[in-house]
Amino acid sequence: MPEENSVSSGTAPTAGPFGSPSGAAEPRVYVQEGFRWDGFDAYLFDIDGTLLRCRDRIHVDSFGESVRRVMGYELSLEGVVLQGNTDPGILRDAFVLAKLNDTAWRPMLEEVLDAMRSNVAARRSEITLATMPGVEAALAHLAAKGALLGVATGNLESIGWMKIETAGLREWFRFGGFSDRFEVRAEMIAHAVNEARLLAGNGATVCVVGDTPADITAARANGLPTIAVATGHPSFDQLMAYRPEVCTTTLEALLQGTAAAQ
Repeated sequence: MPEENSVSSGTAPTAGPFGSPSGAAEPRVYVQEGFRWDGFDAYLFDIDGTLLRCRDRIHVDSFGESVRRVMGYELSLEGVVLQGNTDPGILRDAFVLAKLNDTAWRPMLEEVLDAMRSNVAARRSEITLATMPGVEAALAHLAAKGALLGVATGNLESIGWMKIETAGLREWFRFGGFSDRFEVRAEMIAHAVNEARLLAGNGATVCVVGDTPADITAARANGLPTIAVATGHPSFDQLMAYRPEVCTTTLEALLQGTAAAQ
C-alpha cells in the first residue's frame, strides 16, 4: 500500500453510528504518487454519504411501504447491505433473504419501483438533508477547471435528483447515472461513463467519487480511478484497504491538502 499523507490543518467529522458526524478527528488525505485528482475531464459523484446525508427515513421506509402496497407483503431490510447498493439491488437482496423465489417478486419489480418514486415524491417536503463538508467548494473547484460533473448513484433517478435539488446542488450537475435499469452498480457506472463521454467526447477521462468500497470496486470494474471519501459509514482505513487512488476524510480536507501542497 502506498504511503499515506496526513493533513494537519483543520478538523473534520468522523462517522459515528449510522454514519452521522461525531467528534473531531485529524483530517487524513492520501493521494497516489503522480495522481492528479482534479485533472479529469468528467467526474461521477455518488449521492448518499458522498454529497449529502439524509436525516430522515423517507427513502429507506419507501422500500417496505411500496412492497406492502403492491404485493401485500411485509418486507424487512434487516441484514441487507444498503450502503453502496442500488435500489433494485436492495429489493433483490431483501427478497433473497426472505427466501422468496424470483417468480414471486420479479414480475412486480417495476410496479414496486414506481410506488417508491411516488411515495418519496409525495413526502418531498419532509426530506431533511445535510451537505457533506467541502462539497460545494470541491464542485466549484472542479467546474472552474472545466470538468463535466455528473452523479452516479444507486438511487432511482427521480429520487436522486430530488435529493440533489433539495440540497441546492442541482446547478452543478449536467447528467446522471441511476439505478432504474441496473441492479448491479458496475453496470450503472458503465452507463454513466457513456453519458459523460456523449457530452465530453469519446476520449474523455472519467473519475468516480464515492464513500463505499462498492464505489471503488464498481469504478475499477470499468477501468476508472476513485476518490474515496470517508463521510459515509466506512472509515478512512476501511476504504484504504481497497486501494483507491485518493482517500480522504472529507472533500474539504482534500482541498485543504491540495492548497497546502501548492
